[in-house]
Formats: sequence, structure tokens, C-alpha cells
Amino acid sequence: MRFGNDYMELWDIYDINRNKTGKTIMRGCTLGQGEYHIAAQVCIFNSKGEMLIQQRMPFKDDWANMWDITAAGSVISGETSQQAAQRELSEELGIDMDFSDVRPRFTVNFDRGFCDVYDVLADVDTESLVLQKEEVQAVRWADRRQILEMIENGKFITYYKSFIELIFDSRQSYGSHENEIRK
Repeated sequence: MRFGNDYMELWDIYDINRNKTGKTIMRGCTLGQGEYHIAAQVCIFNSKGEMLIQQRMPFKDDWANMWDITAAGSVISGETSQQAAQRELSEELGIDMDFSDVRPRFTVNFDRGFCDVYDVLADVDTESLVLQKEEVQAVRWADRRQILEMIENGKFITYYKSFIELIFDSRQSYGSHENEIRK
């Protein structure tokens, strides 16, 4: 839904078992007890094992000027998690990828929702990206060590270091067992 230059996001509300309740809520409103929403995060890795990261704009309310994973956002009403991942990647970085046959690598539960984490292997040319001027000021490739150092130095969103490790360790494989050693 668009009003002038602002977008008003409407989210579907889910129960604890991730079933739609038939209710919706506007972004920014408080979810009730037992109500949840879904978010999606996309991590693009290149053939060198580096993740494409983005720097948030300085005027953002949350985590201004901080570096973040490739793309992320909430699932809006009527969307699937895959559609949200595809939309966020296109909106924020101008990358068009089809997620219709892609499952999230894993899901992280947070206080008021579920976050599906996707990973993609693609050698994206950062110079060809179209950055969303309301969201993203810069992009770059970074390896695991660099991202962990950026968290330590207060330059990257304060994800748990173990979360970043999990993203790198589980890329391109499903399950909780180590199939091959990755660097």
C-alpha cells in the first residue's frame, strides 16, 4: 500500500505454529500475545566464499550506518517468504532472482516472529547493482573473519557471532550435520 512517498506495510499475523490467523497488522503496530509475523533474510555468497554485505543509510531509525547481510525485510500480507526474499533483493540491490523453488537454509525464531534465512551462490558485480536510496548507501564483499571483526568493532549489526558462523557454515547445504568442511 503506498501513500505519497511512504509505504505502509501490512503484515499477515501467524500463530505459534506458523499458521495464518486471518488477521493482519500494520508495520509499527504492536503484535498481541501469541501473534507473530515472518521476515526473510538473503545472504549472497560468491565463489570465493565471501558474503555480499550492505551498509544502511545514515538516516535509518534502526542501525544507521551499520553494515548488514545482503538483504532483509518483513513478509508483507499475501506474500510467501520466498516472494519477500525475492522482492527485498530486487528493491534493495536491484538483483532479480527467482526464489519460487528455493527453501530457506534455516529459520530463526525471534520474540515476535520467524525469520527465514536464504543463501544464494552468485558472483555478483557490485558495480552493476542499483542501490535503493532509502535503504542502502554501499555494498561490498566480506569474508567471515571480516564480518566478525566488524561486529566486534561496532560497524556491523550486532548479530550473535554464532549466527554469522552458522550462516557461513551451513551455506549451500541443508541439515545440521557437516557434509564437508568449508573455509
